[in-house]
Amino acid sequence: MLFHQLLIKMAQNTSVIITIAFLMSKTKMFRKTITRSSTTLDKLFLIVLFTALAIGGTYTGISIKGALANSRVIGVVVGGLLGGPVVGIAVGLLAGIHRYYIGGYTALACAIATILEGVVAGYVYMKGAPKTGTWKTSLLTGLVAETLQMLVILAVARPFSDAWDLVESIGLPMIVMNSAGIALFIAIVQSVFEEEEKIGALQAQKALKIANVTLPILRRGLNSESAQQVAEIIIAKTQVEAVAITDRHKILAHVGCGCSHHLAESPIKTLATQQVISKGEFKIASTKAEIGCTNLKCSLLSAVVVPLRCREEIVGTLKLYRSRENGISSLDVELAQGLAGLFSTQLELATFEEQARLVAKAELKALQAQINPHFMFNALNTIVSFCRTDGEKARMLLIQLGEFFRKNIQRGDKSVTLREELEHVRAYSTIEQARFGDTLKVVAEVEPEAEECILPAFTLQPLVENAIKHGIYPKLDGGTVRINCCVRDNSLNVTVADDGVGMTPERIKEILLRKHDSVTGAGIGLNNVDDRLKYLYGMDHGLKLESVVGIGTTISITIPVKLEEAND
Repeated sequence: MLFHQLLIKMAQNTSVIITIAFLMSKTKMFRKTITRSSTTLDKLFLIVLFTALAIGGTYTGISIKGALANSRVIGVVVGGLLGGPVVGIAVGLLAGIHRYYIGGYTALACAIATILEGVVAGYVYMKGAPKTGTWKTSLLTGLVAETLQMLVILAVARPFSDAWDLVESIGLPMIVMNSAGIALFIAIVQSVFEEEEKIGALQAQKALKIANVTLPILRRGLNSESAQQVAEIIIAKTQVEAVAITDRHKILAHVGCGCSHHLAESPIKTLATQQVISKGEFKIASTKAEIGCTNLKCSLLSAVVVPLRCREEIVGTLKLYRSRENGISSLDVELAQGLAGLFSTQLELATFEEQARLVAKAELKALQAQINPHFMFNALNTIVSFCRTDGEKARMLLIQLGEFFRKNIQRGDKSVTLREELEHVRAYSTIEQARFGDTLKVVAEVEPEAEECILPAFTLQPLVENAIKHGIYPKLDGGTVRINCCVRDNSLNVTVADDGVGMTPERIKEILLRKHDSVTGAGIGLNNVDDRLKYLYGMDHGLKLESVVGIGTTISITIPVKLEEAND
């Protein structure tokens, strides 16, 4: 009769704990901690939680024969199985000390047994029980732990006859019900893991579907057109209120709510986006204030912002918005991070493809330079004219012409020293100066330490050619091209400046946006150099263009100093 009553009472106590476990499994904090449980803060949370459960199990125990038939072991063992040895031992120690101060002839035995139960659970954790352990493993752990407690009571509690009588009464009910409670608790937690895995799988599947559709779009690179198309695809396949994509400085596309003031091509408005770009870490903005939009009527109240990367560099952000505060769920975060990772990979592949195209383009341009009929025709005409008046100068010009074409043939798209690049420029400019006479001057001011710095071949010659053809040539009285090279703060600084006709801000913008003049070819050489520098050294190392109409144009390059030997 006593056995059945005790069994029923233990079942009731266990059911309360299992109900608590079920309710906790529905909370975000518990789910996040259980699926992560690796930081110090996580472990402290688990220690507090399971110590409370263990002590609660003590207080709900049934007083019998001067002792307590309780469910304390559930909190201790589950804590060890989920949090590892640190959590298991800590919970066992705290719950054991608490039990000791309650008193009774089994106080010391129960305290020792509680600590050992935490050790047993921690040991099972180390053998692989957490997350991968089944309810069977947990049930077996509970059976071992409770059996161990009964043995400790027999070994420590005195008088022995009372201890034996107690174990006969409470041993089987506690072993059976507490072990079942541990197994049920772990089964509930295991369902959390499985649910999280399903969620992750569903989000990954959704992200892959979106990435599959956007692949041909992002192969064109990250720009306003591609960003608009990608944002429209995302919002069509998800339930978010708005999607935005930015580069480092401006909004490329914004689709959905808020598009009336989050305008494409406008500067980035939200503080959250600026923080993500500067820190390179995703951010969840749970309120309108955290988003940082200055428009008071903006209906977007929460967002997740994730960085987009290319070659380990932040190139922009992807943003998913909700129209309610605290509206960003773990699903939204998973989706945003998954998409950002896939998009970043696509952008990197696009960069590799673009680089391959640029290499081919550079080689083609070098080949064209070898047989450029206009350059060849002008150079030969100039040399012929000197054959009758200055044979020595004609000979020197032929040598320079041969040197120019020899370097074009040999170098391809390799790296060279600045000294070699200047020799190539000198060969080209000597021929051009012979054509223009005293109306064209090319002056180079180069610090000795800069001469051995490495830079891509065909970097300076296109800049000098551009200065002569489009800066000095249209000017009736000619002009001067100045080349300045120096090393400052471990960077090679190169400027090519002319006092030619200059350009309007609109023309500079056209060149930077790749709107080339197909007749004159203006801008093509500059864009090629700009693209190659950005690819090799990063987006901050492209050409810097300054120009004033009637005054002239200055083009600057700043790249990290490299002094290795140039490629053969």
